[in-house]
Amino acid sequence: MTEPKKKEEKEVSGKAEAKAVKAKKEVKPKAVKTVKKTPAKKEPAATEEAKATTLAVEKDQQAAAKNAKGGSFIPSVGRRKRAIARVRLIKNGKGTVSVNGKAMEEYFTTYDLRTQVVAPLKAVGQDTAVDVSVKVLGGGIRGQAEAIRHGIARSLIVLNPTFRKTLKKLGYLSRDPRQKERKKFGLKGARRAPQWSKR
Repeated sequence: MTEPKKKEEKEVSGKAEAKAVKAKKEVKPKAVKTVKKTPAKKEPAATEEAKATTLAVEKDQQAAAKNAKGGSFIPSVGRRKRAIARVRLIKNGKGTVSVNGKAMEEYFTTYDLRTQVVAPLKAVGQDTAVDVSVKVLGGGIRGQAEAIRHGIARSLIVLNPTFRKTLKKLGYLSRDPRQKERKKFGLKGARRAPQWSKR
């Protein structure tokens, strides 16, 4: 190589190094975002009341569970459609009904379903005398409510056989056999046949 070419290469490499050094110097530190601390919001009185009621319900449920462990409960099973309810009727209660660990009002949101659940208790005047603890699974919300009703009615008969006449008259003791009919092969549904085509 000739001397002028070597000089040019040195100048080019020197310029590249100078640019790299400048780029390092020009790197700006990243801006740090500051988060403002907001004061804790005070909860409205309505939520505090709701908490108090849930705590009271939980205490009642714990007391009911203790009574149940002592053997002072009447177990029974209620069924409707695909729903199965395991019911424990706890003697000497206050009238609390818990479903799957929740208060009945929390589990069944509609008035109609709530009235169906406690209907057998009200029919025989035991709505404030006993507690009910239920574990229910399967089916829909209405099927579950009617399964619980069936189970409670069965437990009440064991508690006092004289309740049978009243509960039987209202139809709370009969297992409702109506269910969704199974689909058949070759058909679109249980009975629905495929559309007939002439050609």
